[in-house]
Amino acid sequence: MQSVDSTNNYARQQLHAGLAQHGMAFFAHEQVAGKGQRNKVWMTEKGKNILLSVVVKPLPLQLAQQFQLSACVAVAVHDFFMKYAGEDSKIKWPNDLYWQDRKAGGILVESVVGSRETGPGIWEWSIVGIGININQVVFDPEIKNPVSLKQITGKYFDTVELAKELCTIVDKRFTELIEEGFENIYNSYLTHLYKRKAIVKLKKGSAVFEALIKDVSPAGMLMTQHAISEEFNFGEIEWVV
Repeated sequence: MQSVDSTNNYARQQLHAGLAQHGMAFFAHEQVAGKGQRNKVWMTEKGKNILLSVVVKPLPLQLAQQFQLSACVAVAVHDFFMKYAGEDSKIKWPNDLYWQDRKAGGILVESVVGSRETGPGIWEWSIVGIGININQVVFDPEIKNPVSLKQITGKYFDTVELAKELCTIVDKRFTELIEEGFENIYNSYLTHLYKRKAIVKLKKGSAVFEALIKDVSPAGMLMTQHAISEEFNFGEIEWVV
């Protein structure tokens, strides 16, 4: 597709119309209203990046295991990016892609739960949105610490071919999750976790504090240590980078 409001919205429309199935991917050269975490807008330059949404049938995973899918995709995106950008590639909790201290991409997982056919509480579908900076070198000054693959490597890439490669890696990791369980993916997630065992600045409400990043729990809670040990869920805190 040349241009859409967001690939996640387009994928959702295809689902509702009965035109999407598991593993189907939607790629766009431009998003005019791309979505990020915490209701933020994902702004990119036309034709220069990966803007991709993949439709996933998450069964046999249960709704309480949403972090397993999120971590699975984060590890797949990291696998892909590290191949080109090297060991400085990291996963920033919960599922941003970082290179050194700069953001190279992000993931937005949206779930479709329950219907008249399946009943409430059944996790029917997930729409996995992936945005990765590939060839863009000029960014909106309001975006904090962006970086692209071209800035890292000095090379120009074919975004469509890279997106196809990424889809293959996502499919491989998802198959691993369903057939072999979460343990290996979880260990990979922790191994490549940004600032693991380091002291960072975090923000909760208007309060900024320093804390040691201990780990991420199997349920996806960020485990920290400052004056006391605390665990934080998605959306409860922000990083101060």
